[in-house]
Amino acid sequence: MARLANLPISDDMALKLQKDLDATVGLVDELTKLDLKDVVPTSQVTDITNVMRKDEIDKDRILNIGGYFKVKAIFDEVS
Repeated sequence: MARLANLPISDDMALKLQKDLDATVGLVDELTKLDLKDVVPTSQVTDITNVMRKDEIDKDRILNIGGYFKVKAIFDEVS
């Protein structure tokens, strides 16, 4: 993998990384053996919900005459 990613690593480091990768793959393999058919998927564990405000459109505030959006200048004036 290091060669494919063009990473300059020593042979000693490659051996260590190989052992680490083998250990990681072994742990993932153990997880795939678990029987999870009765486990409900969890996507939120804190019971916190987003508080959303109602979108309110104030056309007089955001539109100027002619129907263009008013925005603050993002560039300094050139003199």
